[in-house]
Amino acid sequence: MPEYTNPDPVVEIKDVRELGHDLLVIPNHRVDLVPNIGVIGGTHSVLVVETGMGPRNAEKVLAFAAEQAEGRRIYLTTTHFHPEHAFGAQVFAGEATYLVNKAQAEDLAQKGESYLAMFEQLGEPVARQLEGVALTAPDEVYDGTYQLDLGGRIVELRPTGRAHSKGDQVVAVPDADVLFTGDLAEAGQFAIFPWFPPYDTDVSGLRWIKVIEQLAAEAPRVVVPGHGTIGDTQLLTDVRDYLRELRDETWRRRDSAMSEEAIVHEVRALMIERHPDWTMREWIERGVGCLCAEHTQHLA
Repeated sequence: MPEYTNPDPVVEIKDVRELGHDLLVIPNHRVDLVPNIGVIGGTHSVLVVETGMGPRNAEKVLAFAAEQAEGRRIYLTTTHFHPEHAFGAQVFAGEATYLVNKAQAEDLAQKGESYLAMFEQLGEPVARQLEGVALTAPDEVYDGTYQLDLGGRIVELRPTGRAHSKGDQVVAVPDADVLFTGDLAEAGQFAIFPWFPPYDTDVSGLRWIKVIEQLAAEAPRVVVPGHGTIGDTQLLTDVRDYLRELRDETWRRRDSAMSEEAIVHEVRALMIERHPDWTMREWIERGVGCLCAEHTQHLA
């Protein structure tokens, strides 16, 4: 991964968005490696979605959630195990019940330490936020969709299967028609492909397309992406269309026996031409690499 040179990945508790009754989002203010964080309330419990990166960010998130909870029980879940989403869970120990899907728990146990080491090498701003991280196993692990009763409000924790990671899950609030996608969807940037062979090749562009097609078909009223501005169904449609065109343009060139290096060069230029305002262009190359590998598997 390239060295991180953007503003410090710090969660700022400001300009909090209210998406419905007792349903808040701490926006990431378009700061890289800061996720959008949800606080969802019912009559007797509150659910926090994402921790922020490291204990100092998580302390702020927990303090905000506790203030909103006003004595109600607190739950924590994360959309996947990556550091900016889950590596603050230690702060919630003893204060909240941490629950995630089985595949995500396995990801954390198997790859958490390696991702911590990898992110610590991104540069001083990231390493500073990761100081003192102690990877924390969830209190509860579930398989299949989990219906979390917060009191007068059911929140659905729905594993999607392998896509951005093996352990992806979305968080749906049916009564408000709000969907938290994690990094299955981002706003105003190219899709993040954590394709790091031979160390991590769990991302699947083909499965990702199927997942995002299903989510877009549900047409939620509000979509909270992993990073970027809160949107609606169009956000999911944009991600779906981009992933499809990335696959199609990559495979068209792969079918002609073009080298992967040449494919990256052409497809990167084409994607930037089509989406000139999107950020995180470095992830295009990773996406092409992933889809080239899946092309080979597809033909086998």
